[in-house]
Amino acid sequence: MDVTLPEHVEALRQEVRRFAEKEIRPHVMAWDEAKTFPMAVVKQLGEMGMMGVIFPEEYGGAGMGYLEYAVVVEELSRVDGSVGITVAAHNSLCSNHIFAMGSEAQKQQYLRPLASGQALGAWGLTEPGSGSDAGSLRTSAKKEGSHYILNGTKTFITHGTVGDIFVVMARTRPSEPGRSSADGISAFVLEKGMNGFRAGKQENKLGLRASDTSELILEDVKVPEANLLGEDGLGFKQAMKTLDGGRISIGALGLGMAQGAFEEAVRYSKIRYTFGKPLADHQGIQFKLADMGTEIEAARLLIYRAAGLKDQGLPYAKAASMAKLYSSEVACRVANEAVQILGGYGYTKDYPVEKYYRDVKLCTIGEGTSEIQRTVIARYLQSEY
Repeated sequence: MDVTLPEHVEALRQEVRRFAEKEIRPHVMAWDEAKTFPMAVVKQLGEMGMMGVIFPEEYGGAGMGYLEYAVVVEELSRVDGSVGITVAAHNSLCSNHIFAMGSEAQKQQYLRPLASGQALGAWGLTEPGSGSDAGSLRTSAKKEGSHYILNGTKTFITHGTVGDIFVVMARTRPSEPGRSSADGISAFVLEKGMNGFRAGKQENKLGLRASDTSELILEDVKVPEANLLGEDGLGFKQAMKTLDGGRISIGALGLGMAQGAFEEAVRYSKIRYTFGKPLADHQGIQFKLADMGTEIEAARLLIYRAAGLKDQGLPYAKAASMAKLYSSEVACRVANEAVQILGGYGYTKDYPVEKYYRDVKLCTIGEGTSEIQRTVIARYLQSEY
């Protein structure tokens, strides 16, 4: 890695790398095969402050910025994307939504246990019939006295079965002709154990299999009015702002996995001999490695730039979409080439590139597909030129 970071950020990188190598790497394939959520490791990360990287110490967080956060997710994902996405989803979505939009009372009640790692967060926007078209969600929230009654189903929810605190978007007003379908959507904080609120089917996924993903079922869930985040009807706008920051962490997720796959490819190319010399001495392999390394460094610069803009309080949404788009697609290309360099061995579970190959695809889908990122970027560019 050729990017020079502030001394304290580099020290954080080394701390997280040592932890990942010691506590995560020996278990990666076993967790993946069994779809085992590594709760013990998540608790350890909470004790290290990693489950509240971006939140002030007054709320139990580590008081760091998005640059440090990106480095944390990158280093965890270099070893196991499942752990990386656990930290990313917890910080960027549920916890950050409450931090940015919640009242002081809500922050004290919900953000504090999340940021300190005592509770695990989940965020519910996607539904079976509304993915990229999130504004068409159908989960309803009907006001009854001092409560809302929520009904509906959410899908592809990270930490759906293991989460403790949930931010869920629901429609408080029906769609009206001539108005955006996103109008009338509100955000609520729910807690595990509420009557009528439960996890549904746990997904059997291609990759990131140690990351918990499931449905959420809401059947006449009685939610206090005090659990409404911000104003009634502004939940969709809140969700879109939350996703802007989340795209930095998903970019870092892809970057870390790309780095891991690249390192494995370089290592193998030095020890595997063909036609009397190491693979690394063949020009065809050298060209692959050169392209992989160059694209990884470009992705890293885009991610760190977006993180830096956010830390400075400057507009960053376009930069975040660019970073997420490029990093996720680079991760797919790098993992594909890593498998190709290892040949038949790359197609087996005896080498880790097979897992990187499966894991990276999520980055082009989650928190806004590559197609959505291109739409977002194009809108910004059209307004600028």
